[in-house]
Amino acid sequence: MIQQGILPFKLERSDELITARSGLALFAEVIRALKVEGRVRESFARPGSNRGYEAWEYIEPLLLMLEGGGRHIEDLREIQDDGTLRQVIGLGRMPSLSTFGDWLVRQGESGGVEAMVGVVEGVAGEIGKRIAISEYTLDVDATVIEADKKEAQWTYKKVKGYQPILGFLAETGVGLAHEFREGNVAAQSGALDFLRRCLGLCPQIRYLRSDGAFYQAAVIEECEERGLGYTITADQDAAVKEVIKTIGDWKVLFDGDGRETDREVGTAIHTLGKGKAVFRLVVERWVDPQRSLFSPNGYCYHAIASNRDELGAEEVVWFHNQRGQAENFIKELKIGFGMEQMTSGNFAANAVWFALGVLAYNLTQAQKLLFMDEGWRSKTIATLRWQLIETAGRLVRHGRRLILRLATSLEKYRMFLEMRRLCASFP
Repeated sequence: MIQQGILPFKLERSDELITARSGLALFAEVIRALKVEGRVRESFARPGSNRGYEAWEYIEPLLLMLEGGGRHIEDLREIQDDGTLRQVIGLGRMPSLSTFGDWLVRQGESGGVEAMVGVVEGVAGEIGKRIAISEYTLDVDATVIEADKKEAQWTYKKVKGYQPILGFLAETGVGLAHEFREGNVAAQSGALDFLRRCLGLCPQIRYLRSDGAFYQAAVIEECEERGLGYTITADQDAAVKEVIKTIGDWKVLFDGDGRETDREVGTAIHTLGKGKAVFRLVVERWVDPQRSLFSPNGYCYHAIASNRDELGAEEVVWFHNQRGQAENFIKELKIGFGMEQMTSGNFAANAVWFALGVLAYNLTQAQKLLFMDEGWRSKTIATLRWQLIETAGRLVRHGRRLILRLATSLEKYRMFLEMRRLCASFP
């Protein structure tokens, strides 16, 4: 025998019905439990002929690809060639890979963006209904997606790309709402409308956390009228700087575990321009390690606008700092689900693609929240792929029955069974 490589084994091709991604079958059942196909069929227009492909026949393979780790349309080939997985989940015909990009462009130009956003928000709302949480915190943040595309606009980070804004429910990590934007659209643009949209989707929202993009009189007054508690990073404009000068009672800032930090905290009362709302300004200060013209008194400052009078100044800081979790959600969406790159030079097609990414992200959150043990909730999609999705399975036929035999531990086998049971009994 001619040795093929360094190690003493031989490679041979097999025609056995084997898949390396048995865990995607569980993801497909989550999709069916949440009735995503029905939402897509209700939201998208039917094809022009009986031989045309439905929107769902494009969307389902894309969701499976994004969940499995694919980042480009070419990666759909792994789904197309995995005949075993397709038999298990009932994925019959698939459009030609060359048509997926054209489909994204067509949908972007004919209402597909709005349709996808509606599906995303419908699924997010369904997840919220199934979880017994009476009060939610809304974390709003924008992110820059760099894209070397001809039509992409310059962002404030001096790179060309896009700047979507997203609203996450902090308690679950679910992406409640998003808006895909050109790179040159200011983060402050449409803040009030976006807040109202989020509140309409989830009436249980009781608190808002945001960076300076939502530091607007209209947003603050909306929060006051609705009884919404807020902590918003305040712009250090001339008025805020003058208010900071009036603070005389600075106290050492302790962290949430009672440890002393190198910062101090103070409070003042402030109002925003011609706005009616009067709020508390909680200010952190610390010694500027590089004394400069911009810190003539030797300090750096960070100010938070808040109406949460039930919290002490330190507690406001702790609560507001937790909004950094939204950055982790965005990181998961961009790096975990491949949304740090756009697939097209067409803005609307990229908006559909981004919405697909948010949908795949939310369905993964639903899988962890509704169908898996609590210990899985903090795991990233990379961990899920390594520990769950990439489980080898062999498909066996017994009469009309399909049996997927898993090459895994007894513990994981039982987990597969329990997830299937929960999906099947999902009301």
